Amino acid sequence: MTPSPNAPSSSPQPVKILALLHTTPVTVPDLSARAAQSAPNIRIINLLDDSLLSDVMAAGEVTPAVSARLRHYLQAAQDAGAGAIMTCCSSVGQALEDLAAEVQLPVLRIDLPMAARASALGERVGVLATVPTTLAPTADLIERLARQEGRPVQVTRKLVDGAYDARLAGNGEGHDRLVLAALQGLLDEVDVIVLAQASMARLLPALGDTGGVPVLSSPESGLAAALESL
Repeated sequence: MTPSPNAPSSSPQPVKILALLHTTPVTVPDLSARAAQSAPNIRIINLLDDSLLSDVMAAGEVTPAVSARLRHYLQAAQDAGAGAIMTCCSSVGQALEDLAAEVQLPVLRIDLPMAARASALGERVGVLATVPTTLAPTADLIERLARQEGRPVQVTRKLVDGAYDARLAGNGEGHDRLVLAALQGLLDEVDVIVLAQASMARLLPALGDTGGVPVLSSPESGLAAALESL
């Protein structure tokens, strides 16, 4: 039987692919689970290199060697057929942006939607981080977005000393206690608080009363924007 020319095609639709670049294994299960729940038809490719963050922290900046590896991962994502790649680490966000023109796919930052919302919610923005190399890029991004929109902004940067070491030592409770204490100390000084690292989002259920001060994290909004880009 000859099929009708108006019959719908039975050819399968190509699978859309989102590549996620991680610098810590902590973010892999959380973002994979979020993607599976919100977009089960999207294929997720997780690219994990935990030496990236340790090398950036040791040097205090993104080195040429780190940039070379980032370039490799961008190309790997493109070769795998990804429709977009998102970095899940703010410490290398700007470096990825700088390399974006070298590939033919959107290069996204997980913290960009969060930073845009923070700059729109108030003039006084508090940024909390446990890693020094994440603090400055996140704060700089918020300031840059505010300038682009012509909004005044004052960013208070707060590094939670000892929290990262506690987590590395397996002391998750100690990490959380230090971060929550630092957050409480910022509430009277700012209009909105940003958790600079995606891995800090797990603290949201434990916040308690913040006196009406919004506390933002990046995984939900960042992933939603990445999925929409496909």
